[in-house]
Amino acid sequence: MPWHIPQAPAGEGFKAALFDLDGVLTPTAEVHMAAWQRTFDDYFAAHSITPEYSDADYFAHVDGVPRYDGVARCLRSRGVELEWGDPSDAPGTDTVCGIGNAKNEAYTAVLKENGVTPYEGSVALLDHLAELDSFPMAVVCSSRNTDAVLEAAGLTDRFAAVVDGDTAAAEGLPGKPAPDTFLHAAQRLGVPPADCVVIEDSLSGVAAGHAGGFGLVLGVDRGAGMDALEIAGANVVVKDLSETVER
Repeated sequence: MPWHIPQAPAGEGFKAALFDLDGVLTPTAEVHMAAWQRTFDDYFAAHSITPEYSDADYFAHVDGVPRYDGVARCLRSRGVELEWGDPSDAPGTDTVCGIGNAKNEAYTAVLKENGVTPYEGSVALLDHLAELDSFPMAVVCSSRNTDAVLEAAGLTDRFAAVVDGDTAAAEGLPGKPAPDTFLHAAQRLGVPPADCVVIEDSLSGVAAGHAGGFGLVLGVDRGAGMDALEIAGANVVVKDLSETVER
């Protein structure tokens, strides 16, 4: 049985769903935002970099993209170019990887302190889709903390496939806004992209879904803005995923 989304064109039915994690299923985007803020506040202050880091930088440069790419993009916005370094660099090393590792350390600490509860509307949608016949779901997230977040939120058993930062590294898949991680997830589910819905809250994720030729790109506005999500490629934008459950 397909999923009929009330906001989509009449007659549209879909056979699989590919969910981003942070900001779509769980409010861990807030944890990421806090960790990025702490990381860049410290680095900018230590190196007299202006203007100060802001939430606008999060949405423009780091939201939804691989961690090291986000570091490089944000620094580049301030005219700063650093050596890339190596993923083994100690947190705080003056390289892109070192700064990225400092952010990951901050993220892990905040997650451990506060835990995470999934969005009520997102759980309502997961419950709805679980009632459909043979409707597989996957999580597609650039984070390497995906498994830990899913476990903390009690969502691990909901998904037939997880494609995360570790998967992308192992398979040589470019991160969002490239569509490769979503395409890989669709392949693992055995569902053609044209029959899949991509569900994203980030501009880079929406752009990835648009580039991949998926049946529908569903944007969730958690702060990026409805207009911005539509410009990036979302076919439908909602404030909460409960809106996509037929009543």
